[in-house]
Amino acid sequence: MEVINPVYVLRNLVRFDVNLLKVLESIYANGGITGAAKALHLTQPAITHSLNRLREIFDDPLFVRQGNRMVPTFKTQALLPKIQFHLSGLRAAVEAVEEFDPAQVDAVFTVGFRDVLESVMLPVLVRHITSQAPKVKLISRRVQREDVDRQLVSGAIDLVIDRSTHTDSRINSAFLAHETMVVVLRAGHPLADELRARDFLAAKHVSVVSQGGTDPLDQLLAEGGKAREIGMVCQHYFSACQVVAASDWLLTAPAGFANAMSALLPVVVRPLPIRLKPLRIEMYWHAALDEDPGQRWLRGLVEQAYHQQL
Repeated sequence: MEVINPVYVLRNLVRFDVNLLKVLESIYANGGITGAAKALHLTQPAITHSLNRLREIFDDPLFVRQGNRMVPTFKTQALLPKIQFHLSGLRAAVEAVEEFDPAQVDAVFTVGFRDVLESVMLPVLVRHITSQAPKVKLISRRVQREDVDRQLVSGAIDLVIDRSTHTDSRINSAFLAHETMVVVLRAGHPLADELRARDFLAAKHVSVVSQGGTDPLDQLLAEGGKAREIGMVCQHYFSACQVVAASDWLLTAPAGFANAMSALLPVVVRPLPIRLKPLRIEMYWHAALDEDPGQRWLRGLVEQAYHQQL
């Protein structure tokens, strides 16, 4: 395994400015020179020139092309977490000396949402952003739970909101709420008037799982020695609600989303008739951005929006 000599790196720091590190970070986060140029508002030749300087300084190709993407070398993978940490610290130090005014901030924030959270939170967030920070642009992206650390450390994502998951020491988190689960049935369903536990377990269900894996509800049921029959697995809750509206199957979904769907589709919402261990919803962000004023504003905004949609 290659060992990076810190003395070598320090000696070479005199040969370039901090902007070169930003270029390295952006190529990594955006997957190539074209994406980095757009993100930094520079020309592609300027990005290529900076990359060539970095390659000379570090005596390493830093990225190798695979198809349409620039794949980082081992040296880049080893350097980037430290570079990202210190760049974030520099940004926070510069911004901290100025009073943070959301109305004057011209920035782009990228937040990782599950589809069910995106559908209920974005309408609330857009109202706050429009009134508080009209120059701010918000980008929503899906982040796989196993990829949360890498996305936050690389700077590709500013904040992730998801069910509780394991992260490393570079990632901070804050509890938002327990996710209340309810049952969605078609209007006029025979069980709509009275949904008991035994009827719930005897019915056929629609499950929502993206990218494989197991529905957390089935894991919780198994812990209590129970199981249900799954008739269909969907990728998104909206399509699952459409299936339920046209059948006698049941869907267990987060309350905020289910209530929103009951206003759009011929479905009704009923309490989950089984007591289960609650599911935690948390926010995740890079520890280096803990005191960043923009990040603190964003986290406060997301927390406010989340509780308003409950």
